[in-house]
Amino acid sequence: MKCLPILLLTVLLLPEAQAARRVGEAEVRAGANGVPCFTISEREERRSGPPEFQAVTVSDAGGKTMWKMTMPRERTFPVMFSMCIPYGGRVQALPQTPAVPLQAGKVYQVLIEARKTRSAAAPLRYEAQFQAQDQSRR
Repeated sequence: MKCLPILLLTVLLLPEAQAARRVGEAEVRAGANGVPCFTISEREERRSGPPEFQAVTVSDAGGKTMWKMTMPRERTFPVMFSMCIPYGGRVQALPQTPAVPLQAGKVYQVLIEARKTRSAAAPLRYEAQFQAQDQSRR
């Protein structure tokens, strides 16, 4: 009789476990003036198509947010491999935090969040680590 509640709990939680999506691969490039810019990898675009942008967050190794930009609920755009979202953003109309200067040689993480789609294979998160470059030599 003790097994029945555990079995029921397992069955109830099983769909959640199966619904967990994989984390996609983000890509970091050197943008204008060597500022890092972010997108999804070409492989991710071929695999699941371009995701609809929700937010981008850059944080340090300790999890401190260095910069974040979020799309308003009523707007979005597809994040394609051919494009890049620059650190600090250029679209001042979008909600974002001020960009903290990145330290050369320090490792950071970027997280691109996507809006939910009908495709269960499409990731909702894309992540990458990168090392900031010295901007003074540019």
